[in-house]
Parts: sequence; C-alpha cells; structure tokens
Amino acid sequence: MGNQLEALQQSFIEYLKIEKNASPLTVENYKKDIEVFGEFLNAEGLSITECEYSTIRIFLSRLYEAQLSRRTVSRKVSSLRSFFRFLDREEFIHSNPFVNVSLPKESRMIPEFFYEEEIKQLFTVSDLSDPLGQRNQAIIELLYGTGIRVSECTKIELGDIDFSLATLLVHGKGRKERYVPFGQFASRALSSYIERGRKQLAAKSSQQPANLFLNARGGPLTARGVRLILDKMVKEAALTVDIHPHKIRHSFATHLLNAGADLRSVQELLGHEHLSSTQVYTHVTKDRLRNVYMNSHPRANK
Repeated sequence: MGNQLEALQQSFIEYLKIEKNASPLTVENYKKDIEVFGEFLNAEGLSITECEYSTIRIFLSRLYEAQLSRRTVSRKVSSLRSFFRFLDREEFIHSNPFVNVSLPKESRMIPEFFYEEEIKQLFTVSDLSDPLGQRNQAIIELLYGTGIRVSECTKIELGDIDFSLATLLVHGKGRKERYVPFGQFASRALSSYIERGRKQLAAKSSQQPANLFLNARGGPLTARGVRLILDKMVKEAALTVDIHPHKIRHSFATHLLNAGADLRSVQELLGHEHLSSTQVYTHVTKDRLRNVYMNSHPRANK
C-alpha cells in the first residue's frame, strides 16, 4: 500500500477512534478492508485520487471472482464507502467514487434459536453447591434473561447491577451504554453467585478484579471461557443441538416477539442501532401467526 494511502488510512483510523468511539474490532475490520483495496490499487497502478466509479466496479468484480459471500462484499463496500465519505469531507479527494455504488443485497440468514423446552434444560445442569456451578447458572440466566452479547457479559462489573430496580448497565458496541431489566430467576442466580461463589473464586486471586464473572483462578472470565461453559452445559443437558453464544440472544428476542413484545422494545433491549437488525427475528413470529391462523380459523382449513 502506497505511502499516500497509508497516511489517509491513519487519519481515518484516528477519526474512528476519537470521533466515532469505534471498538478495536471495528477499527481492525475497517483497516483490513482498506488494505485489501490498497492492494487492488497497487496491482492496477492507480493512486487513491485516481479512483473513479469504473475503478470501484472493477474492484467489486474481483471480489466476486474470489467467490466471497455477498455479506463479506457488503461489509467491504460499507467500510470503503465510510472511508471515502471521510476523505471527501476532509477534502483529501476531489470527488467520491462511491456515491453511486449500492450495497449488494444480502441473503438474510434465519437466526437459530432454542425452543423454550430446550432452553429450560440448560437451567437444570449446574451444580448450585459449587462456586463454578453458581457462576454458570448466573451466566445462563443473565444471557437468556437480558439478551446481552457475550462480549457485554464479560464486561459487567459489580457496580453495574442494581438489584433494587432489577436493571443492568450494559457496555455495548462502540462504547454505547444501555440499561436492561432482568427478572426474578436472573436476580436469584446473581445474588447467590455474588454472595457465595464469587467470593470463593475472588479469594484465589490477589488482583481482586471488579468484573462480575470470574474464572476458576479468580481472574476475569473471557468470552472464550463463556463459550466453553455453554458448550459444556449443552452436553450435560444431553441436547443434540449446536450452540453458539448468539443462539441464546436469538432465543431471547424470538421468545419475546412470540409472546407479543413489540419490535421497537426488543430493538432497545438488544441494543440494535437500526430496526432492520431486529426485523430479522420477525420471520419466527410470522410462522407462529400463520400456524395459529391455520389451526384456529374456521375457514383456513377443511
């Protein structure tokens, strides 16, 4: 990548960090996408200021030739569109070649979720007389009871929990914060873990971290640690389903909508910036409504 593009990329990265409060993962993704585009420009013998609409079309055709998914191409286009919008705003370029470039339509993946009977089994496997079992029970109750991401779960500190109001302060993506409520099951599991299990785990470390969830050595529990815990719980529940942390989040949203919650409320609970991100869950409620109609209306079936 040429020195000019490297300098412009660095300016953009600083803008993302300072003005947009972007997360390290988001910054890294932007950086990778810009570097891929830089390699393309080098191969074509072009500079960043020589980019035109036709240049972008050739770049997109190369991405499709590499058999990248529409989702991946869409992300790269979105990254570069933001990058060029920044360059245009700061007058580093004379015109923005991405103005007329549209995002490729993504094929929406239907989110996987647990049926209510399946997820109930996960609440029965933890040994509640053991500190790690108490921790694991608190994790599954909190993930399902609030719909928070695993990355958000591992950031929770003791001071983020308000038992009197039954609310949790969540530190979300892009340093955005939101409050989410939690129910009685999560409240009981959290109280039990904090009063008993966490104290025993914290005693194993001299650091005394503020994190809510600790590992077996008394240090902060990582996102990978949570995934391993969930995998183990699925096996102990004798479930023949695959699990990933987002599956519990998907279940949270799906079960709320099936019970009649409105889409805007679910959007706020999940911390989605755009309603379109939440609308992916409406397929489930549509299926449910159709089944209810077909089974209940006298003129739906013979």
